[in-house]
Amino acid sequence: PFTTMSASLNAQPGTSSKTKPHVIITIGMAGAGKSTFVQRITSYLHSQNPPQPPYILNLDPAVTHVPFEANIDIRDTVNYKEVMKQYNLGPNGGILTALNLFTTKFDQVLELVEKRAETVDYIILDTPGQIEIFTWSASGAIITDAVASSFPTVVAYIIDTPRTTAPATFMSNMLYACSIMYKTKLPFILVFNKTDAQPHDFAIEWMQDFEAFQVALASHSGSRDSEGEPTYMNSLMNSMSLVLDEFYKHLKAVGVSSTTGAGIKEFFDAVEESRETYRTDYLPELERARAAREKSLQDIKEDSVNRLMKDLAVDRAANPKAAAEDRWASDEEDVDDDEELEVNLIDRSEEPYPGQYIDVTRMRGHSENINWPNPG
Repeated sequence: PFTTMSASLNAQPGTSSKTKPHVIITIGMAGAGKSTFVQRITSYLHSQNPPQPPYILNLDPAVTHVPFEANIDIRDTVNYKEVMKQYNLGPNGGILTALNLFTTKFDQVLELVEKRAETVDYIILDTPGQIEIFTWSASGAIITDAVASSFPTVVAYIIDTPRTTAPATFMSNMLYACSIMYKTKLPFILVFNKTDAQPHDFAIEWMQDFEAFQVALASHSGSRDSEGEPTYMNSLMNSMSLVLDEFYKHLKAVGVSSTTGAGIKEFFDAVEESRETYRTDYLPELERARAAREKSLQDIKEDSVNRLMKDLAVDRAANPKAAAEDRWASDEEDVDDDEELEVNLIDRSEEPYPGQYIDVTRMRGHSENINWPNPG
């Protein structure tokens, strides 16, 4: 399967073998602008000549409104509020449980996605606003591994640039990005969003010039205590900036504005560059992990069979008459009384396009026919 996957990844336009669509997993802190970013890159792909409409999966069960038309929407499958009621959960627990329930049928989602693989170039996943629910949960890892083992995948980590001007906030974002990258082991792109409100030049400078970050850290209020000595947090961030220096060298960073569309082309250039990284770094690691897992399962299976045969031999030697009388009680198949979770997956692209594609960045103050949902 890896030979076939590698061949399809290297296929050139015009050949009989189409290049596999690229999966973009958008991850970021609450309020960083993930959904608006997904809307903007969707708008960009629609505007290409010829248009390249992506295949979109919305994985946030608690969102009231999304500014794009999702092909597969978790809200069509799992009722987030009912999950909270039935399991007596709070908001975060409800989102996590809804995502877990959806993940139990993710093999069906992959089947729907693979049916569209020949007609789309990009598959986009919009994740829940609570970043830890997706990045550190078992369901998030299952979904990430499932799509990454089937398609070339890149993680887009969305950063709220105006909120990152403080050195401490910047360092927190970089540490989180570092942990996610090493957890997923996938090609990783830092997306500094909202550059129309705050240019991201300062962040690029801090990543490329250790001394520039030191100067910014020293000039920031609260960097020294009452006796004029560097505070504990100041010393910690100094040390962490040195640790992350190697991390920065292997990282792509782009600045975009989801409102104006600036930097979107540069983002897709970075996505295409990550395809080679996926092929050379991720696929070999995936192949090694899968081979090791299959060998381990085979060893366990052989050990179980050997134990069973030994037990049967001992039992037959001790009770020859009982062994001869062993028969199935009935030829009828056992009926499984356990009820399976009823999940109705909907692929909206199989229906006529509903014409509800909305560019929220261009309709402010110009449309009176939009019924915005009541936040309450």
